[in-house]
Amino acid sequence: MVEITPELIENLVREIRRENGFPDSPFRIDEIRYDEENDKLFIIAHDRTDKSVIIGNSFVIGKLRERLKIKQVTVYSNLDLEIKRRKLEEAEEAVKGTKLEFLLPIIGAEMRFPPREWPEVRGDLRTLIFLSFNARALVGLAERLKLPYTAVGLRYAFPKLEYEPIEGEPRELFSPDEEKLAKVAEEKGAGLVLADFPFGLRWKGDAALMNPFRFLHIGFFETKYLFGFEWPTVIDKNTLVEFVVDLTYEGLMESTDGANLIWRAWRRRK
Repeated sequence: MVEITPELIENLVREIRRENGFPDSPFRIDEIRYDEENDKLFIIAHDRTDKSVIIGNSFVIGKLRERLKIKQVTVYSNLDLEIKRRKLEEAEEAVKGTKLEFLLPIIGAEMRFPPREWPEVRGDLRTLIFLSFNARALVGLAERLKLPYTAVGLRYAFPKLEYEPIEGEPRELFSPDEEKLAKVAEEKGAGLVLADFPFGLRWKGDAALMNPFRFLHIGFFETKYLFGFEWPTVIDKNTLVEFVVDLTYEGLMESTDGANLIWRAWRRRK
């Protein structure tokens, strides 16, 4: 296999853009990281503008992956990674001295990302999962961390997943009811609640309410790739738009992914 260098990637990106009618925009690559074991290439662009040029509406990066014959190619900017590191430093301080300290090895591994190399962790903490928008990823994460969990969710929202139905409104898939879930957690003796909360971590009495993907600053594309994605059968489209806009603003969702989700929701309602 040819040695993968920033110069090689820059030349290929320029070639692909020229061949397919994209403008000859300047860009800069600061670093290349290749995960040989998992056949994944990580391109670290200088800033988000450079990142956009390399991705090229997903077309350019797709062609690049084909040319290199690599399983996965992902682009980050140095700003993306710096924001992630700062978020993780806050997360590290937030769990020290609490029952969430079992997450420290995961936080440490995420600080070294990319690539993602999580150590084995066993979270001995009874957990309640509310099957919100990233339901399959929430379950996948809990299983990866070996958390003993009970899953609850809106009736009929995720027919392919096993869970206990509870009453609620479709908007709760994107904006979970903190008070209600804290109460359910207390009833079930759970010290941790996982859901698509609009924050990383918040305490309600003795219960930790957590959106693990905000907490670890892992984006939608990554969670979908890691754990899969299950589209809910019920959608509140206005809350979905707010959800997508917020994730995009926080750097946790690419605008193209967000647009595709919104388009799919509108199409499903016709």
